[in-house]
Amino acid sequence: MASSFLGSVIEYYDFLLYATASAVVFNKVFFSNLSPLVATVASFGTFATGYLARPIGGIVFGHFGDRLGRKQMLVLTMILMGVASFLIGLLPTYAQIGTVAPVMLVLLRVLQGIAVGGEWGGAVLMSAEHATGRRGLWASFTNAGAPFGMVLSTAALTGTAAAVGEEAFLSWGWRVPFLISILLLGLGLFVRMRVEETPVFNAARSQDAPRTAPLVDVLRNHPRTLLLAAGVGMSAFVAQGTLTTFLISYGVQTGFARQDVLNSLTLASALAVLSIVGWSALSDRVGRRPIVLTGALLMAVFAFAIFPMVGTGNVAVLTLTLVLGQSVLHPMMYGPLAALYAELFSTRSRYTGASLGYQIAGLGAGLAPLSSPRSRPRAARRSWSPRSSPASAC
Repeated sequence: MASSFLGSVIEYYDFLLYATASAVVFNKVFFSNLSPLVATVASFGTFATGYLARPIGGIVFGHFGDRLGRKQMLVLTMILMGVASFLIGLLPTYAQIGTVAPVMLVLLRVLQGIAVGGEWGGAVLMSAEHATGRRGLWASFTNAGAPFGMVLSTAALTGTAAAVGEEAFLSWGWRVPFLISILLLGLGLFVRMRVEETPVFNAARSQDAPRTAPLVDVLRNHPRTLLLAAGVGMSAFVAQGTLTTFLISYGVQTGFARQDVLNSLTLASALAVLSIVGWSALSDRVGRRPIVLTGALLMAVFAFAIFPMVGTGNVAVLTLTLVLGQSVLHPMMYGPLAALYAELFSTRSRYTGASLGYQIAGLGAGLAPLSSPRSRPRAARRSWSPRSSPASAC
């Protein structure tokens, strides 16, 4: 459990660090030749490519995870993520090398997506397949690593910005949180190399190897299950993408101070760690479906209040919005998914099936911020200055 949680924290620190940076930095650094609005959309577009690449990672690493083992794939995905994030910190800007800079940024974002697409399934199965009871609770620590990674990535960006100042941050300071990834990679590998393969997989591997590829088995024998897995998680990811990425940019454009927005997000993400574990533990008693469906229905109602609440300009209301959405309702949909996905597929195609279903659902988080640029406040549309743009948020 500890290995899965720590590995997930590190993976999502890297993956969600990019999410925050795309909202507050990258449009200024890598798309400076575009108008502010187009640059923001382009920045969110590169953010979305990571989610588009995640199903590829689920298929590739899922195949070998079902054939060779969960542990080996977890080590490989962590190396791939750490190296890609470190290289983002070394990228030249558009002002230095022109259009090659955003192209390289997109390629590294794709590698990030492939890495996290392969990592999640293995981390969940490492906990779920070791568990002898209360699978919802133990598997949830992998999902709890995502908001904790958000806390660390947001703290790294805001701490660096406060330490070096606005101008220096946009010049070079934003690179520091990405370069730190190489240190986290060393820590993560130290822990993961000491974890044993799951007993469930070892028992299945002792039997004759299946002749059918895991992906073929999932598509041929479990197509409805795969669609169910993708559909049940989609609403959770749409909510996640809106609350943790687009709302950052929207809040700054509305007039909130950068630090107020990021402080609210950090608080909400920290509380989400506890909420994810709590709702998942409850799902062991009442079932996964009641928790997930209740969360989806409540979020559907709350969605109509999100932007009016942020539009009030009140910091307390902004914080309440993020806490309700990110810390209470979203974890109801998201927390029990770890055990639910692990329980839907058989052992020899479980890594592939769980990963693919989860990562297809994850497209909702990548596309939600990109689909909402028109909801900028009218004041921002009339006059756009560096202080009101998302780039000024960090």
